[in-house]
Amino acid sequence: MIIAAGIDLGGTKIEAQVFDALWQRVDARRMPTPRDYPGLVAAMAEMVAWAEGFGPGLPVGIAAAGLIHPVTGIALTANLAATGKPFPADIAEASGRGVTYVNDCRAQALSEAQFGAARGYPTALTLNLGTGLAGGIVVNGRLLEGPSATGGEFGHFALPAHLMTDLPLLACGCGRLGCTETLIAGPGLSRILAHRTGRELRAEEIVAGKALDPDLAQAWQVWLGLTAELIHTLVMVVDPGCIVLAGGLSRAPGLVADLSDALTRVALPGYGAPPILLAEGGDTTGARGAAYAAFAQGRAE
Repeated sequence: MIIAAGIDLGGTKIEAQVFDALWQRVDARRMPTPRDYPGLVAAMAEMVAWAEGFGPGLPVGIAAAGLIHPVTGIALTANLAATGKPFPADIAEASGRGVTYVNDCRAQALSEAQFGAARGYPTALTLNLGTGLAGGIVVNGRLLEGPSATGGEFGHFALPAHLMTDLPLLACGCGRLGCTETLIAGPGLSRILAHRTGRELRAEEIVAGKALDPDLAQAWQVWLGLTAELIHTLVMVVDPGCIVLAGGLSRAPGLVADLSDALTRVALPGYGAPPILLAEGGDTTGARGAAYAAFAQGRAE
């Protein structure tokens, strides 16, 4: 029996997935992400219609990067042709039905708490280390949400001043200066190396070569220090039972051990630090988290 559907909307692809009562993926459909807004809305409506084919009124959730203003419903997105548009409302109108719209990192956090690495933890925090930096907080199986809908945008904390003595304060895409995202997201590791040595390497090249190259090893240690300070800040605010890492940099060999050591060094002496875990959801995470959010919303109503 199909109980919910989720649509993972990314900058290059859209993937719709349907799930059974055990939350196993039963079927999926994929298409390229249109570059224009009318095409994007039409593609999303087509995916919703495909999901509805498994049952009229099936709960459908959408996971997508960016923010939706909680009052105006206007989208703010970096990699979709939807900024300045009432994107969720336009999808609903084109589909002729309601949908649940969730930020992709928040959907990932929900999926990991319900089905992945954070199962069994009353409070869990997910940190996505990708092209950008964001995450989500789940408490007792529910996303922690507030009136501004910005909870989880950890990439826009200020970088720790005591670690910034020789590092640049860079302009962030959000319009602020010196956000954590500028040096902790994937491209940030490359920026650290370039600033320190003048060498231009991709993050994956730095990770692959750090065991044999002192320059790369030093950039990695600087990155670990910045990231540990960010996690320490989050622990002081949320006190989560675990930290779940996702995104491209989470696949770096030895990351969990290295970052756990770095976090222990900055944590309050004697109080310990939460375990750092790797996300388990893989390519089902965003869609399944959105599907679960839609399913839970339907039950609440």
